[in-house]
Amino acid sequence: MKGHDTLVNPEIEGLLERADSKFKLVVLSSKRARQINAYFGQLGEGLGSTIPPQITSTARKPLSIAFEEMDADKIISVDVVEEEEPSEEELLAIAAMEAEAAEEDGEETADQDGDQSA
Repeated sequence: MKGHDTLVNPEIEGLLERADSKFKLVVLSSKRARQINAYFGQLGEGLGSTIPPQITSTARKPLSIAFEEMDADKIISVDVVEEEEPSEEELLAIAAMEAEAAEEDGEETADQDGDQSA
């Protein structure tokens, strides 16, 4: 018995390898599809604020175009590393350093004013 051909071209299994997880695939393809949809929506207005499709495609749906772009390695998944917020102790240490620096700047300014008046 022959396996069924999928209607989705490119195949989702191949795209999953590129995106590393189902969640990343969904997020990446939906964001790109929205960008493509916005591009087609603003054509004729002359704004040019969105990126056009990066491939030539016969597909009419933005999600299909996004999948084809991912398959052609025009769109890739990138992990964003979020910085942790500083703790209260770190914030207090930063504030103390800034206050100390401000005092030193104030003393230097006072010394310079005293030298000029002498």
